[in-house]
Amino acid sequence: MATVMINGRHKSAVREGLMCVVTGTIEFSSGGDADIIKITDDVTEAVRQTGLRDGTVTVFVPGATGAVTTLEFEPGVVRDVQLALDQIAPPDRHYVHNDNLKDGNGHSHVRAGLVGPSITVPFVDGRLTLGKFQTIVFCDFDARPRERQLIVQVMGV
Repeated sequence: MATVMINGRHKSAVREGLMCVVTGTIEFSSGGDADIIKITDDVTEAVRQTGLRDGTVTVFVPGATGAVTTLEFEPGVVRDVQLALDQIAPPDRHYVHNDNLKDGNGHSHVRAGLVGPSITVPFVDGRLTLGKFQTIVFCDFDARPRERQLIVQVMGV
C-alpha cells in the first residue's frame, strides 16, 4: 500500500491493483405514494460480495418515478420528507403530463427529477463511508405499487 501526500502531509492510504467493475441488481417490491425504503444493507452486501476493498459504489434507478438519496432513516425524518414533497409537488395539482398520458403520476415524475436517479458512495476497507446516521434509501414516487430493480455498480481494487 502506498501513502498519499497532499501539501507535504500524509492524508490517506492508497490500495493499488487492477481496477475492477462489478455490476448487479437489487430487486424488491415498493408501495408507491412516496414509499421510502432503506437499502443500505443491500448496497453493503453488494460491495461485500465483490471482495473489493476500496472504491465507489453507484446505485441507479432505471425508471422515471423512483429516486435514490441518503437520509437519517427515522420515522420522523421519513414523514418530514414525504410532507415536504407533498408541498413541492402535490399529487392533486394540475400536471401537463397527466393531460398527455392520463396516467395520474405527473407529480411522481417531478419528485423523481428533483431527488435524482443515482447516488455514489465511496468505500474503504470494504466499508461504506456513510455518516453515523446516514442511510441509503430508495424513494418510490409512483402513484401505485411496483416491482423495482436498481442497478448497483461497484468499482475499485
